[in-house]
Formats: sequence, C-alpha cells, structure tokens
Amino acid sequence: MTSVRQIQVTFDCAEPERVARFWCEVLGYVVPPPPEGFATWDDSGRALPPEHQGSASACTDPSGAGPRLFFQRVPEGKVVKNRLHLDVRAGTGLAGEERLAALEAECARLAALGAVRVRLLPADGGNESCLVMQDIEGNEFCLD
Repeated sequence: MTSVRQIQVTFDCAEPERVARFWCEVLGYVVPPPPEGFATWDDSGRALPPEHQGSASACTDPSGAGPRLFFQRVPEGKVVKNRLHLDVRAGTGLAGEERLAALEAECARLAALGAVRVRLLPADGGNESCLVMQDIEGNEFCLD
C-alpha cells in the first residue's frame, strides 16, 4: 500500500483569484504558471465557457515544502465557523511578551492586506497565546 505524500487545501469562496492572491501575500506563496499551451492565466480562462471563467485559482509554496492551496468559486457564502483552519506559524519558538509582539506585528501586516482580527486567545498554561483572524472572505485562521 502506498501512502499519500502531498496534500492540497481547498477553500470555497466567492472570488478565487482575490483570495489566492491574499494567501500568496500571507504565506510567501506564488501563483503557479498557467497550464501548458497558455501564456497567461487570463488566456487560459478565456478558453473556458463563460460560466467557468474565474471559477478557480491556486497558490503554491515556491520551496515545494508546503501544501498547494486551491480556491474554488461556490454560489453560497460562508455562514458558520470553519471545521478546519490554517495556523500561520508567526510565533514559533517564542513565548510571553516576545511571542505577543511577533503575533501583533504579523497581525498588523495581515490587516493591511484585508484580514480581520477576531480575538486574542491568551496563554493558558498548556498553550501559548494565539490570535484568531479572518481572511478577506471571513475564513478563520490563527496566528500561532
């Protein structure tokens, strides 16, 4: 039996390209090259039926270490809490005030990109502090 070595994380969203570009900025990811035979993603999109144009986008870790993120347009909006979320590891190895300062600095950078700060989850003895945030379409993620 073979084991899976790669994963892709898929987001349902209203504006796939916009959300993909947001996550590229958050994670230092890049938009992959367009499909073979197309000079640009716009060229590729124009080859699709109108109802499928702009219906998907993606971003990848340029180092190849992180998972591919895929964004697909869906008709319904987000209405409940995510059952899965990303932890953006902005404070790894830090504790106390130093960790909070790193999380706050990253929060400010992401807020400038359109993210929304939801709340601080303070350290509780077993876990260090983290910040709950939302991306530009309201998907929760944590600065951890």
